[in-house]
Amino acid sequence: MTNFDCEKFQMTLLPSVYGVVFILALVGNLLALWLFVVRKRKDWHTGVVLSCNLAVSDLLYVLTLPLLILYYSWGKTWIFGEALCKTERFLFACNLYVSVFFIMAISVNRCVALKWPFFARSHVKPAQVKIISVVIWIVVAAISCPVFTFASVCEDGNKTLCVSFDNNQRGESLHINVFGCFVPFLVTFTSYCVVIHVVLRNATISTLEKREVALLVVSVLVLYSISFLPYNILMICHL
Repeated sequence: MTNFDCEKFQMTLLPSVYGVVFILALVGNLLALWLFVVRKRKDWHTGVVLSCNLAVSDLLYVLTLPLLILYYSWGKTWIFGEALCKTERFLFACNLYVSVFFIMAISVNRCVALKWPFFARSHVKPAQVKIISVVIWIVVAAISCPVFTFASVCEDGNKTLCVSFDNNQRGESLHINVFGCFVPFLVTFTSYCVVIHVVLRNATISTLEKREVALLVVSVLVLYSISFLPYNILMICHL
């Protein structure tokens, strides 16, 4: 696919895709936060803590989409200045990878609870998971810092582009994609493989329940792959 075909594809498809994602994700995550804060405030176990952080990160990610919708609708022309370009690119990357890391944390939490239940009950507490959540936010912010540093507005013919990296920062871009997406994906995939293995070997679980768990795990991995991998693969291919 040529650069022209790629840009035409972006400008044709992305505004409508981002528009649908914005509406569905905004409503879904606001509802999720309401459930966590209002309905489950007295039952904040480790899963709820991680899920609440995931909802917050998804909501922050969604709030960066209107600018992108306008950007691609106007033929990849950025009119909001370099400061807002840097801010938007940083928030987009940071919130995207925070979501990836919390999905990873949720998968690891489920894996540990099933594989080592006594350890999980004794050592994995909501307070500890809250600390881990803060660490995730800090780590992802640090990983995403190069985006804020190198993001810039540049001229391309009659267009003004807002780019995260130029051709001189390929190493930084590859670093973010590998550690921000592919490493967490491998951890998530491995964790759910362990979950399936434990469930399939459990004689007290019926065959139907095993199939349901396996279907749920496969669905999560497929949704993860569809939601996050294409963007990062395209970013690497574009280097």
